[in-house]
Amino acid sequence: MSCAAVISNEGPALGLRSMKLLKTDVAIIGAGTAGLSAYRAVKAAGLNALLIEGGPHGTTCARVGCMPSKLLIAAAEAAHHAQSAHFFGLQVSGIQVDGAAVMDRIRRERNRFVGFVLDSVNNIPERDKVAGYARFVSNTSLLIGEHTRVEAERAVIATGSTPIIPAMYAKLGDRAIVNDDVFEWTQLPGSVLAVGTGVVGLELGQALSRLGVRVQFVSHSASLGGLTDPRVKTHALAALKEELDLCLETEIMDIRRDGDQVHVRYKSAGKPERSEIFDYVLVAAGRRPNLSALRLENTSVSLDENGMPEYDSATLQLGTLPVFIAGDVNGILPVLHEAADDGRIAGRNAASYPMVKAFIRRAPMSVVFTDPQLAQVGTRFKDLPKQVIVCGEVDFAGQGRARVMLKNRGMLRVYARRSDGSFLGAEMAGPAMEHIAHLLAWALQQRLTIDQMLQMPFYHPVIEEGLRTALRMAAAQRIEAEAMAPQ
Repeated sequence: MSCAAVISNEGPALGLRSMKLLKTDVAIIGAGTAGLSAYRAVKAAGLNALLIEGGPHGTTCARVGCMPSKLLIAAAEAAHHAQSAHFFGLQVSGIQVDGAAVMDRIRRERNRFVGFVLDSVNNIPERDKVAGYARFVSNTSLLIGEHTRVEAERAVIATGSTPIIPAMYAKLGDRAIVNDDVFEWTQLPGSVLAVGTGVVGLELGQALSRLGVRVQFVSHSASLGGLTDPRVKTHALAALKEELDLCLETEIMDIRRDGDQVHVRYKSAGKPERSEIFDYVLVAAGRRPNLSALRLENTSVSLDENGMPEYDSATLQLGTLPVFIAGDVNGILPVLHEAADDGRIAGRNAASYPMVKAFIRRAPMSVVFTDPQLAQVGTRFKDLPKQVIVCGEVDFAGQGRARVMLKNRGMLRVYARRSDGSFLGAEMAGPAMEHIAHLLAWALQQRLTIDQMLQMPFYHPVIEEGLRTALRMAAAQRIEAEAMAPQ
């Protein structure tokens, strides 16, 4: 089908005068990481695609996610290294954090990254793009605002997600912020209450703290950066508490705004109630998929009580419809490389519909860029078949390279199948875990056993020697289990 624009006479039946009619093979709703990836996949298959975007271009990662947050963390790490120099026998005096300069660099570099994305969007032919918010009127028919109707043979939903702001915080107005807002600051505030100890709360909260902002962390749950292994979590919590005030299992008793300040009363389990005043509340309470405005009830897809459509996580197809869902909006793995993979899978299946297929996914991996870094690879501890695995671990307190760098905090644990030693996954907290996680993800994707992993080279002295310690322990457990097994 060619992509064509005509003036339609169907408008009055929809309560509209007249509108532009666009016809295309695949309509892609959302031009973020997943949407752009889906567009490229459809075009590579030789079909026409229409990319629909109602908000600013530039992707969540570049504008308000991965890149600006790492810019903030990099500034915080520089400040922390300078302030910690005395531990190495170095006397560094007169350290000052210029908040305006810090935020200026973050915005300049952020805009540079966004510019790269905008360049790629600008290279897309104008006939393949339309601006406006789309909503379904049938399975593959869409209205964009009040000006355009799209008739597609297939569709890809890639509308992303939005930070959740519970009502108790929404009443605070601009004193309640989400991660998006932090990167628009022109100066650092004096104090912040960080609500939530997931990825966003921990990363931004620790960075702000190291830049001189008074930060208090509260979380209603006991979770910490997504870790599920209790031993790793215990070590991570102890390390983070050396510099941060973390209050888990904590209830906000009362919160109110007074001028440009926020008054908070909160109570942690087994501790007395506390009352404090903050400049801002950073709400890091999770994200919700951007689905409500799509009017999916006008399609034949089944929706759950939250309005989430039923779909196949392997093919990303909604029921039997020629509609696919990709990226943060589907809630599978809200990280950039997974969103890109999602878009490619959804785009390819939309292009080949009705011949859809399940694509092989990459090894699961997540990283939290705190200090110590937190990471997970493969099967998480809570999902392991406990009776058939062996575990190996290393405590970084005594690990050589970690002690040299004064980064000797945290623990790494690896999991393997007892029967054949197949590597299953790992959870970790420690130095350079972003790199260790990649090594382990590659090993998992190559289906290596712990014995095969131990045959790989380990230089000295490096953090990877700690990984070898954990692998050796798991291998020894296997040998012991085999020796004790009935003959």
